[in-house]
Amino acid sequence: MSSASTAVSGALSATEPTVLRAFEVDFAPAYFRVRQMRRITAAHLRLWDLATLIEPATLVVSELVTNAIQHCEGAPVNLRVKHYADELRVEVADGTPKLPKPRVAGHDDESGRGLLIVAAIAREWGVSRDGEMTWCSLAIPGECA
Repeated sequence: MSSASTAVSGALSATEPTVLRAFEVDFAPAYFRVRQMRRITAAHLRLWDLATLIEPATLVVSELVTNAIQHCEGAPVNLRVKHYADELRVEVADGTPKLPKPRVAGHDDESGRGLLIVAAIAREWGVSRDGEMTWCSLAIPGECA
């Protein structure tokens, strides 16, 4: 997989490409929601004829949603997935301005690798300027575009 870059983004610009399809889910922070968000994402990708992206997309959804639940301090969590012509963008907002940072997990640690996994899979990833939303983009394979 290619190396992903990290970026801090602000408000959407007027030159943002057209969203072909999208869905958004707001939910209370609970760990059982991670599985639900994976299933909802997979179902939409099947409907959008993007089945080849189900595995990487559900993995990044799992990691970003889990991070949001861990750090949201009880605030609602928002998952938004947008399908553009050449990319799938996954955004997870947790209402917390604390900037997420990849960390180095020890060999025996059971957590701490989420953002490193996202960075390894995604074309790029970043955090909104206010720190409340973490996003990543996945390239859409040529046969799916």
